[in-house]
This record gives sequence, C-alpha cells and structure tokens, in this order.
Amino acid sequence: MSAKTLLVGTRKGLIEYRPAGGSWKTQRISHAGNPVEYAFHDARSDMQWASLDHGHWGEKLHRSRDGGDSWEEVEIPKFPQGEVVPDRFGNKGATKPARVENIWVISPGADDQPNRMYLGTNPGGLFQSDDGGDSFDLVTPLWNHPSRMGNWFGGGRDTPGIHSIVVDPRDSKHLYVAISCAGVFESRDDGDTWQPRNKGLAADFLPDPSVDVGHDPHFIMACQEHPDVLWMQNHCGVFRTTDGCESWDTLHTDDGPVKFGFPVAAHATEKDTAWVIPGVSDEKRMTIDGQLCVYRTQDGGKSWQPQRNGLPQEHAYDVIYRHALDIDGDTLCFGSTTGNLYFSHDRGDSWECLSNNLPPVYSVRFGH
Repeated sequence: MSAKTLLVGTRKGLIEYRPAGGSWKTQRISHAGNPVEYAFHDARSDMQWASLDHGHWGEKLHRSRDGGDSWEEVEIPKFPQGEVVPDRFGNKGATKPARVENIWVISPGADDQPNRMYLGTNPGGLFQSDDGGDSFDLVTPLWNHPSRMGNWFGGGRDTPGIHSIVVDPRDSKHLYVAISCAGVFESRDDGDTWQPRNKGLAADFLPDPSVDVGHDPHFIMACQEHPDVLWMQNHCGVFRTTDGCESWDTLHTDDGPVKFGFPVAAHATEKDTAWVIPGVSDEKRMTIDGQLCVYRTQDGGKSWQPQRNGLPQEHAYDVIYRHALDIDGDTLCFGSTTGNLYFSHDRGDSWECLSNNLPPVYSVRFGH
C-alpha cells in the first residue's frame, strides 16, 4: 500500500487509520463528538485538513501540522459585504446575506502551486488561498456568473454547494468545479472566466432536462494520467466525458442497476476503469434489494460488473455519500451512513469490513 494514512470523517469525529499487516488499524480519533464533513491529507505540505459542522455554532475549519497530534483552527472565509443568495428556491425575489453555511470540500492546487488551496462551500462559493490556507478569498468571477441567481439552487440543502474541484495536472490554470444544483463549470484562465460544461447531461427533474445550467452532479473525478477523461455520478445517472467536458456520454440504462447514486472512483492510470455504488432511486435512497454491491467497469462504461464478495447481501440498507469512497492504486475504501467501513486491496474483487460500529461516515480519503 502506498497510502500512509486513511482519514474517515464521521458524524462524531475524525478517525485516522494506519496500514498494519496488510490491512488498516485505528490510530486515533480527533474532534471527538463533532461532525467532520470532510478531511484530507495534503501531500505537498504534509498537513491534514478538516471541516467541521458544529450546528448551532456554525462551520469550522481546522488543520494539523504534526500528523493529527494537534489541531489549530483556521478562520473560515467570509463573503464580501453586500453579497446575497436567494432566500429560498422558487422565490427569486427574496434574498438573504451570503455566509458560509458549510465547507463541502477542501482541495489542494497543483504541484506547481505549493501554497494554493481551494474550498467548495454552500451557498455556491469557491474560495481560494495562495498562502497555504492562512486566508481565503472568494473567486468572484464564478460567484458573479450570470446564471447563479436565476439557475443555481439547492439539492439536499437550501442553497447550491460546490462539492468537487478538479485541477488539471497538465495546467494548473485549468479547473473544473461541480455544483449541486447547477452543473459542471470550467475555467482555463486560473478562475478569471467560467463556462458551463453540461452538454449531454440530463436533468430529468426540470421541465427542460437539457438545460445549460441546472444539473445535479453528485460527484466528478478525473483519471489522473488521462485528465480529459472525467467520470460523474449524477442525480439522474452515470456519465463520462473523454473530451475534457465538452460533451458527456450516458453510461446507464433506465432499468439499472447502475443509475442513481452518489460516489464514483476513477482509476488513476486506466482511463476506462471506474467504480460506483448504486442505490434504488432518488426517492428511495437505499441499497438495491437490501444488498450492498459495488459495480466496476473496465471498458469505459459499456458494461458493469457487480462486486459483492465480502459485502452483506441481506438486510443491508447502507447509503454511501459522495465523498465516502476513495481509491489509491488498486486499493479502494468506502464508508456508509450506517457506520460500516469496507476495504478492498484487489480492485473490488473482494472486500473486508474494517469496522461496523462507526458513526455515519461523511468522507473517506487516503493520504500519502
């Protein structure tokens, strides 16, 4: 295993695992009792980062410089004074002041940007730091995109959220973000201008499913060695692009089983290989027939193979959130809302349960 740590964000803290004897063993729990929405290890600086939702006390951002032994709080960013969001979906005339409601994702810049950090937030704000996370500024060209006030809206929350940030490893000025609900947006000039990239997607919940803006990508991930290939688990299905988001191809059928779900994992070197964990539907967010199953494709989504070995096949109703599946080489790990954590060392051919007594799992990320 090349990863040196596994960070699992849960409703009751951040649980860190370390490799031991071919598996993983619990190292420590940090932020005990507090919901950790997202956590990751930044290999450039060797720092760990975590976003916490304290409910009544609001969102918090923390970092550790010593491998999780101690943590310091970082001031969360603020929207410029006077910025507003729609007060509620369906009433475009009412507004309220914009504030960071939660931090969906914390993402590093490219290797040639050692001090660049990004935060994806509700209500649709992308924040950028160029001082290693000491301070963050709103990326105003995306926030001021003409589609935001009229065509961005909340999915599971009242406001839209940026949950996926992809930096092109060939060009650090080339970015993609995924917004629920709005869609995928691309910048080729370090965030100065943005264009929607949703051709081929379907928003079946809207009067016009082929709208330019208004889609609900649940998660996007690129193949690292072939960065023009990106995979998407969408509210309305599974999609893939091979031309850098100029167009998206549909990889699902209406009769499933691969269609609705949240996470997707793309292999770093094999552009045609990816994994999803499907559910019944958006109305019934649960496993299909009470059986927990991962599906893998190795031919670009033309076919999908079920992977059940080691996973419960009776009375299993796990839901896997968008950030709760990760991949490191041929190693995969995912956690569920029922507190189960599963690990595979062989591309999903077999699974072992690392724990089935955790709090609900929000995020799973390998660290190097």
